[in-house]
Amino acid sequence: MPSPFPGMDPYLEGHLWPDVHNSLAYLIKVQLVSRLVDPYIVHLNTYTVEDTSPEEDVGIMYPDVEVFRKPGVAKEPVAGYEPPITPETVTLPAIKNVAVRIPVVEVKDRKNNQLITAIEILSPVNKRRPGLAPYREKRERLHYAGVNLVEIDLLRRGERPFGHPYLPQSHYLICLLRAGIGKTQVWAVGVKEPLPVIPVPLKEPDKDSFLDLGRAFKDLYEQGAFERSVDYEVPPPPPDFSREELEWMKGLGVMAG
Repeated sequence: MPSPFPGMDPYLEGHLWPDVHNSLAYLIKVQLVSRLVDPYIVHLNTYTVEDTSPEEDVGIMYPDVEVFRKPGVAKEPVAGYEPPITPETVTLPAIKNVAVRIPVVEVKDRKNNQLITAIEILSPVNKRRPGLAPYREKRERLHYAGVNLVEIDLLRRGERPFGHPYLPQSHYLICLLRAGIGKTQVWAVGVKEPLPVIPVPLKEPDKDSFLDLGRAFKDLYEQGAFERSVDYEVPPPPPDFSREELEWMKGLGVMAG
């Protein structure tokens, strides 16, 4: 069963995102493997980021995190004893760092294992401090190392790593930073729009390949049977959409009740 949305499904931005993130990376790899020929190879790699502020996504990204524990009811004092300590309102657990494994699709030259293009699907930890700064540094390192970067941002919350005064306002953003060029190609996508087909740079003088992001997302949704995991009767995860956008969603059969 397909998603009711023409492109990115905002209901997948919540607690389902880790599954969506990994599945989408895998399907991007599968799509490129079927398209690229020698000397190119495609690998699915991962790197680990310490999320030092997991409490910001409690109930969204980390549903298993204990938020608080309410104390029991105070017992009645017994004659001859000192008055009991007043119970605290709540007991808050220590916030522990969470190790987040982030997948990245890598297009390489098989002959020398040279990284040609990296395809990053952003995680919430990449879009808020303190994880935002290290990710921006990684973008710069890739650029100066002569690596092309395809950056896929399908999360509305958080701060975009790429900032520009003329950056279009949109729910989702796909960027292509070509190695050796001081320009960034941008695909600004709204929730009402299909996901784009974007170029995937290869080594000169080889022509760009391409990634059909809409096809990858459609396969992800149907193969993962995500309609079984999503409650379309409630509003999508935050941040909030406008009233007009919510009315449009109701026309798709979402929040119809």
